[in-house]
Amino acid sequence: MPIAGEVAVVGVATTKFGVHHDRSYLALLAEAATGALADAGVSLDQVESAWLGTAEPGLTGLVGDAGTAVAEAIGFAPRPVTRVANFCCTGHEAVRAAALDVAAGEHNLVLAIGAEKMRDVPSRGSLVARTVNLTHPTVAKGRTAPGQFALLANRYMAEYGVSRETLAKVSVKNHEHALRNPKAHFRKAVTVEEVLAAPIIAEPFGTLDCTPTTDGAAALLLAPVEWARKHAKQYVVFRGFGLAVTSGYYSTFFDPNWDFLGFRATREASAVAYRQAGITNPREQLDLIECHDCFTVTELVNTEDLGVCGPGEGGKLLESGATAVGGDIPVNISGGLQSCGHPVGATGVRMMAEITDQILGRAGERQIPDAKLGLAHTLGGPGVVSAVAILGAE
Repeated sequence: MPIAGEVAVVGVATTKFGVHHDRSYLALLAEAATGALADAGVSLDQVESAWLGTAEPGLTGLVGDAGTAVAEAIGFAPRPVTRVANFCCTGHEAVRAAALDVAAGEHNLVLAIGAEKMRDVPSRGSLVARTVNLTHPTVAKGRTAPGQFALLANRYMAEYGVSRETLAKVSVKNHEHALRNPKAHFRKAVTVEEVLAAPIIAEPFGTLDCTPTTDGAAALLLAPVEWARKHAKQYVVFRGFGLAVTSGYYSTFFDPNWDFLGFRATREASAVAYRQAGITNPREQLDLIECHDCFTVTELVNTEDLGVCGPGEGGKLLESGATAVGGDIPVNISGGLQSCGHPVGATGVRMMAEITDQILGRAGERQIPDAKLGLAHTLGGPGVVSAVAILGAE
């Protein structure tokens, strides 16, 4: 049941990411789903199944805890819908499951939807607070995502001589990229000085080193490549798709083999995707990358783990301008998680929608000239789950 070369993306849509107190989870889900159908020129009754990615239904009164959310939001009954979750790779997981659905010949047209509503709770009900209060009472008490990735940042900076200013430049770059993205949560440029002066969350991260919590949804409509050739207005094709899970949630930080300098999950997932896509030199062969910049250091580490540069070279790659607009390997041209925001279940789907729009030449002000092959990457949990999808023109 191969995905690579067999499954096409024939429609995409993304809601505006941000704080949507005036819009429900179901409303955001419906906007993304119906938008993907409209983009494909397909009616709802032609779609045969759907997969929903929502990581934290506890933030929305358990709406999104099952596929029933899709049935309710867009009138999808009685067709099959399955909800999946895999930390921050949840959106990728929904797309992967939908693509396998298509590749297996089970269904022809399949929706993959990622949705998350993270802002309609008080601070004591937030994802950070839930992580602190509901996880293991001793080995994880007080452990948060900023705290976990700050350990890696401090080790990385000490090992490779990377400065706090270099980390800040990731935020500066991605905020500048987001000025061209009308769907991004934050569309305001920042300076290195502003990033360094922001309140500290977990040393060395200030608020502008961290992705915001965000509401939003995104959707892809998938079909067999043969169907796309006959019926689609425009489409792109999956060239490779890798998923890796390398450790446990609690045990990772006690693993004597982890050097706190990168993530094996990303290296394993990308190796699978690269093998399928025939990629041996990512920097030369890829036209753009959307990667998981949940914290500023993560983008640097991810470019290394994805093989774009060598260990410890992520900062030099950034400062060379290679990953910015006009560089030879633009990274997070959308603004990334730093500026788009991170509605967890929607992020991976949003990334693949961005790659699709770039390949189809319809990314507006942020269009990369002659983009033909792009990579979307997510990293979940304490860095132990990763998914990599490569999409290209046929």
